[in-house]
Amino acid sequence: MAADIEIRIGERRFMLDSAKADEAIHGKAVINGRQTPHFNILPLKYPWAYELYRNMKANHWEPEDIPMGRDIEQWRSADGSITDIDRWIIRMGVGYFSAAEGIVGDNILHVIREKVTASELKLVLGRHAHEENIHADSLLYMVSSLGLNPHECEAMFEDIATIRRKNEFVESVTQGMRRDIDLSETPSKQKFAKNMFVFGQCMEGTQFYGLFGMVLSLYRQNKFPGIGQMFRYTLRDESNHIELLRQLFNTLVQENPDVWTEQFREECRQLMATAVELEKEFISDCLPVSALGLSKEDFHLYIEYIANRRLEGVNLAPLSVDAPNPFPWLAEMMDIKKEQNFFEGRVTEYQKASSLRSVEDDEL
Repeated sequence: MAADIEIRIGERRFMLDSAKADEAIHGKAVINGRQTPHFNILPLKYPWAYELYRNMKANHWEPEDIPMGRDIEQWRSADGSITDIDRWIIRMGVGYFSAAEGIVGDNILHVIREKVTASELKLVLGRHAHEENIHADSLLYMVSSLGLNPHECEAMFEDIATIRRKNEFVESVTQGMRRDIDLSETPSKQKFAKNMFVFGQCMEGTQFYGLFGMVLSLYRQNKFPGIGQMFRYTLRDESNHIELLRQLFNTLVQENPDVWTEQFREECRQLMATAVELEKEFISDCLPVSALGLSKEDFHLYIEYIANRRLEGVNLAPLSVDAPNPFPWLAEMMDIKKEQNFFEGRVTEYQKASSLRSVEDDEL
């Protein structure tokens, strides 16, 4: 048993109960942990969560810092340098993400953050939700800069079947999660774990990547540089979100081994298989015809490759064997430690504090 700690300040003597401190840290858990009326992240039981919070905070960015002048010129141009399919990809990106980011943020705040019990987990999940707000703000900035009709974005979300089906899929795992559920029961724990898995590994981790790749392919061709830059920053944020929900999922399973049944594992794999098929259908709508450097067949392969990596990250068997990565250049595109100064043409750091974290190849 740890000895009590005595602190003397002048004539005053303070005794700190070490047993209570030990009880506090041992009582922490992803779910069903020690309840306290105070939001005190100390003592830290999950240092990875606090490290992710620091990384996310250091990577803070604001949409208005990114100039959109060249994007506006290209969007309005009639010289043939920007094709109809280029503009369609941008419209699909804005149409899908303008609602999808809100769906993610809402689930993080009102489902996952509400049910985890360790304060450091609530801290980093709050930052996650804040970054979804920044992403939504960036989409509004794109819409206003290009002069798009915001009602058109809403219509795309409602009327394009592949967008609607993707969102119905992820929303299906939130049903019943907004009320009190007994997380001491194995079926409820499994339902909560599936919610983390679908939002972290299927949606943000896989279904976002089709459009990310398309927009960044345009950016690579010097098309829509402002939008491309915002998508690069967004993807950097998403890599942290995916890792956060991966760690949460794995830790929940470790602390609650009754969750990890053969049936549960297969149900998760089938959820990913459904997410992949829905994304392939969506990709086909985004690329009804091939464009320079863009083919739906390559993107279908890429989604299979991404899905396998997400499954392996949570100790599940891949859906296919040796799915190749047709876009190795994406890793280089994500190396954003240094950015070109927007006005002076010199290299500067874009970060809020400490060293800026880049996305590594094994995260793509």
